[in-house]
Amino acid sequence: MPSDATPDRSGARESSPAFDVGLLSPVSVGHDALVADQAVLDALVAVEVALARAYGSLGVAPAAAVDDISTALGWQGNGRGCLGHRVDAVVLAAASVSGGNPVIPLVAELKARVPESARRWVHRGATSQDILDSALMLVSYRAGRAILAHLRSVEVELATFARTHAEDVGAARTLTQHAVPTTVGLRAAVWLRGVRRATDRLEAAVTQLPAQLGGAGGTLAAIVEIAGADVAARLSSPFAGALGLAVPDAPWHTNRWPVTELGDALVQAIDAVGKIATDIAMLSRTEIGELAEGAAGGSSAMPQKRNPSGSVLIRSAALRAPQLGATLHLAAALAADERPDGSWHAEWPTLRELLRLALGVAATSARVVAGLSVDSAAVARNLAQTGALIVSERLSLVLVPLVGRERFDHLVAEASEGADLADLVRALPEAADLDVDALVDPGRYLGLADAYLDGALRERGPHGETPEVLS
Repeated sequence: MPSDATPDRSGARESSPAFDVGLLSPVSVGHDALVADQAVLDALVAVEVALARAYGSLGVAPAAAVDDISTALGWQGNGRGCLGHRVDAVVLAAASVSGGNPVIPLVAELKARVPESARRWVHRGATSQDILDSALMLVSYRAGRAILAHLRSVEVELATFARTHAEDVGAARTLTQHAVPTTVGLRAAVWLRGVRRATDRLEAAVTQLPAQLGGAGGTLAAIVEIAGADVAARLSSPFAGALGLAVPDAPWHTNRWPVTELGDALVQAIDAVGKIATDIAMLSRTEIGELAEGAAGGSSAMPQKRNPSGSVLIRSAALRAPQLGATLHLAAALAADERPDGSWHAEWPTLRELLRLALGVAATSARVVAGLSVDSAAVARNLAQTGALIVSERLSLVLVPLVGRERFDHLVAEASEGADLADLVRALPEAADLDVDALVDPGRYLGLADAYLDGALRERGPHGETPEVLS
């Protein structure tokens, strides 16, 4: 599309290029269609049609009017919303400026597209916030289901990886330094537990996303006037049902828990895979080389490089997500009166960007984990770098009662300066009856590593399945 498109009389650029195609956010490229402006617009139209259909289901709106609205605005049914309504998102965006939200000009646009006899049932009794909140929940629900599908793939791949590498003994690191032995499989099991918990929490948040229907001030007074209190009390159910959303207990115009709880769950999910990406990036460093991505990236200047590009992109999102979640909480805390003056508006792009990041991160994580490989020789080489010092905790438990703390600390100090700790222990008269080879074997000082790994593999998933069954 030409970048110098001429604005029409409304100020819209009918053929203007997309503002953001992911050039500066490559983690989201190819994964953001579910939250793009067009998806939001389709959801807005679907919400308006769902309201008319809810009236029709309760016998308030004439069936002919509901059919006319559904047909004219491209209602697809079966949870597919509205496609083919032909509303131009660019024109609508320009027209949204004066009123502060896109619903105001959208209502006029939709009424112009339906037969005159049906127009009174478009947006009847609703307020702009009802439509926009419900549309964002619909977009969030659809995006959330896609994110969950990717995260479940991550779970399956992690379970397989953990099982495959259950016996690969390596060095655990604390505060960047060798600590005690662990296994590559247990490290992956820790990742798995984090992803599984985040996935469960996200599914709970997505499942309870509610429609919004409160009318001008959260009292449904107009709908009571139109159809009576009984209909007003029941209307939210068929309205939410038509959209595939949860039925709200009451209007939540300024009670923003659906947004903040979803935001928190998205941040937790991004945190969980961010942890994985952080470990992969660290362990794939040239001097460590224990892990490698299956499709590593290159460099524009250094052809020898094999960058962990997927992990880098995941980490970029993990650095951004918490601040987006914090913005949602800030907006919720400042949701004044019965309709917020600015904090509500701040939620829209913030929530959308958080969903966008989560979509890209979840898909990227599934790809990265599926292609992850282990260099067992590097794992063993790195483990051997500190020799018996890697089990000095174990040696202290055995030797301090025999030789005292001071002598033991002296042995460790000598080993830290280059001496072989195992040989130093063998030279101790007090160690004559000890099996020193067994004591310094890292594979025999793994504590409950196997039990913790097995427990992670046996844990039931969000739908009662186990990773073994899924894989």
